[in-house]
Amino acid sequence: MTVQEVPDNFHAVASSEHFQSLLSADLERVSLINFWAPWAEPCKQMNDVVLELAKKYPQVLVLQVEAEEQSDISESFEIEAVPAFIILRGHTLLGRVSGADAPALTEMIAKHTRPPPSVKPLSSSDRAPAEPEKEETPEELNARLHGLMLKDNIVLFMKGEPDAPRCGFSRRMVALLREQGVKFSHFDILTDDKVRSGLKVLNSWPTFPQLIIKGEFVGGLDVVQEMVENGEFKDVVAL
Repeated sequence: MTVQEVPDNFHAVASSEHFQSLLSADLERVSLINFWAPWAEPCKQMNDVVLELAKKYPQVLVLQVEAEEQSDISESFEIEAVPAFIILRGHTLLGRVSGADAPALTEMIAKHTRPPPSVKPLSSSDRAPAEPEKEETPEELNARLHGLMLKDNIVLFMKGEPDAPRCGFSRRMVALLREQGVKFSHFDILTDDKVRSGLKVLNSWPTFPQLIIKGEFVGGLDVVQEMVENGEFKDVVAL
């Protein structure tokens, strides 16, 4: 088996102190921070992309951060799901990419490492005016949320997909439901900020995943886990 060569600009972060020392060594340098988890299949694919970018752009500092192991670093960048990528110059944020979006990540790195374009960009007056988006009223959002909650007997609002969860809590909830032999639909709340924020208010529950049974909010991971352990969950599912 061939071992992939790791370039000098590629570092696996071992601690917050290690992270800060690498980041602070050159405040003019562009850095790419890859937040990943070993259990997430999309992360494995993107780790290869990141390694190739490190080889292609030796001037970029590339830092691998295992999100759950280095939770202090993840929280400081408000990382809620993996894979996620932060691009910095020194300590200045240049951009973020969420999910396994290799083209977007590649384009962002190229954008911030290539020389300034000689062609003057279009001014705002040169561009065609954008069509204004129709604003969803609170009543319309509420109706949409109830519709999503009722789309199946059991609906899991989670981060990512059941076969590719993007946070550890969602991964554990999916595993728990599958262990119980429960069939469920899902909704990836990372695809819709209005649904994500609206459910927090509607269900008076600040975190995800959220499990809905027959249109009624049941709870998050800890609540469902406790219901499974005391036997209550099978009764609720059977109703």
